[in-house]
Amino acid sequence: MDVIFGNLDLWGTAIKNTLVVFAGGGLIALVLGLVVGAMRVSPVPIARGVGTVYVTLIRNTPLTLVFFFFVFGYPSLGLPRMDSTVLGILAIGIYTATYVAEVLRAGINTVPVGQAEAARAVGLSFGQVMGSVVLPQAFRSVVPPMMSVFIALLKNTTIAAGFSVSELAQLRATINDSGDRPGSPMEVLLWVALVFVVLVLALSFVQNRLEKKWRIVR
Repeated sequence: MDVIFGNLDLWGTAIKNTLVVFAGGGLIALVLGLVVGAMRVSPVPIARGVGTVYVTLIRNTPLTLVFFFFVFGYPSLGLPRMDSTVLGILAIGIYTATYVAEVLRAGINTVPVGQAEAARAVGLSFGQVMGSVVLPQAFRSVVPPMMSVFIALLKNTTIAAGFSVSELAQLRATINDSGDRPGSPMEVLLWVALVFVVLVLALSFVQNRLEKKWRIVR
């Protein structure tokens, strides 16, 4: 247990940064994915085209390259300087938004077309139809795949370690390079894996609770 209690300060910072990247990236992914998902089913051809191009371009680009752009390419554009953690949040959020959008699009397609047509027939706009009729039902039907996306996002936070973000995946190198910290690299890796298992189990618990609460009887 020396690897834990002898490095509590490092563990605290690593877990905090991992959760910050996960929460920040998840929020961006959810909001942006909601917008892009709505664009993907929009009756406006330009909106559908923009949504399709975004999803096709970003989803087929390796996440590591997306990180490279934000961490190394962004500063060269002369834009306001940002902390590496913020850039990591933006990278993982924008990347994951494509998967959120596709999951939501699949959920939207499960809602009977007649309901949207009936809502439009009584005078509701496209935004009102999506917000009041379609999306609430779509969210209920996509809880399992959506949670899988967020579990993948959590595990993808480890990529941020290669771009100067002090999170769990970088803990092994930090402890190993210090020289005066207790714990071997293998011990650190095993504990890091255990932390991720606990976090994934927590997300799975949330998924089960949401499924029971929002269960749809068909």
